[in-house]
Amino acid sequence: MNAPVRILTVADSDSYVKWGAALLERAPADWEKSLLVLATPVLPSAEQLNAALVGIDPQFAQPSIVDLSALAVRIASMQPDVVMLSVRGPLVKVVFRAVLGAAARRPVIMTGLPGISIPANRRAIAYRMQADLFVLHSRREIREFAGLAEVMGVEQRFGLATLPFLPHKNPSQGQDGDVIFAAQAKVPWERTDRLALLSWLAESARRHPYRRVVVKVRAARGEQQTHAERHDYADLIGDLDRPAPHNLVIAGGAMADHLAGAAALVTISSTAAIEAIALDMPVLIVDDFGVSTRLINTVFEDSGLFGNSGDVVEGRFKHPDPAWLADNYFHAVEHDDWVSGLEQLLVLREAGQLAVKKQKQGAFGGILRRAWDRKRALGRFDRSWTGSLALAVGTPARWVFMAARRLRRMLLPST
Repeated sequence: MNAPVRILTVADSDSYVKWGAALLERAPADWEKSLLVLATPVLPSAEQLNAALVGIDPQFAQPSIVDLSALAVRIASMQPDVVMLSVRGPLVKVVFRAVLGAAARRPVIMTGLPGISIPANRRAIAYRMQADLFVLHSRREIREFAGLAEVMGVEQRFGLATLPFLPHKNPSQGQDGDVIFAAQAKVPWERTDRLALLSWLAESARRHPYRRVVVKVRAARGEQQTHAERHDYADLIGDLDRPAPHNLVIAGGAMADHLAGAAALVTISSTAAIEAIALDMPVLIVDDFGVSTRLINTVFEDSGLFGNSGDVVEGRFKHPDPAWLADNYFHAVEHDDWVSGLEQLLVLREAGQLAVKKQKQGAFGGILRRAWDRKRALGRFDRSWTGSLALAVGTPARWVFMAARRLRRMLLPST
């Protein structure tokens, strides 16, 4: 009898823990599954970790937290067949190298993105180009990323997976349920825009005193998250023109808990909108700040979900166009092919035909560059002297390189 496939997921920030654990749970039942959290500057707090793992198999409820050296020791002892790198882009190649260096036999390495990934991003591909399988969550994402990879000259295999944390039960909801605003660290970015958004939510709460308007944040003050947040809503609430109504609240915790029994969801572009749609909950995508790549909301074009500040205040929420759903995250689950993709790669591995792809971008500099990558990704959790040396040498060199590149761009139009 063949031994079961051993799959290890390595995660870092709260959103990647949530995604990686949920996707790991979807792997075949007869596979041996393990989850580790890598210590990095965005290490989730205990509260964030608990929220990320709500509803996940109890065997993953208390994952070990390891540094890169300890991860290498675990790889050497476990000898996994598959390693899922559920980590931020700059960390992928760092962990990839550590895994290959520690494994007696090269495992299949998969990676992916934890939420809405439209539009396709060059850096997302560049960071992950050595992975054997890149998991995405809609037909549209596969098309756009595959097309961009071809333009970049990157050979990449993509796998389709239904967003693993989508809820499956329709909660009891009604008009009096909470309205949830899914906050994001980077969108909108400017303080004035975030304050305006908070003022619209406050006015909606005043006009509908029978329900709560909940600003659901990803991190409490002092906690880390995937993207740094410059203007915290908890700080801004005291700067409103009028005192905040009692039924406008700011809360953390698991999104699934907030959606249970909620009446509607409001956001700029959060993946929480997809979770709400799965529950047949009305949604409002606020477009007062525009529709653009920077706002990460172009994916909702033609969805029928866009609305403005007046809709926020009046509580006018929407349901998506059915034609949009099939191409965006709501394909039939039988079209998922990420597991079969892994199985094909495991066959190649058995045959000794699974080559390590070359890192085409961001590889110049040899050992010093690798130490630089590690120090930049791990920060204080990289205690190596080579990392400190690379940072000391590389930081001014990078400034010179960036200045030269900017100068070249300025001069090019006139030549």
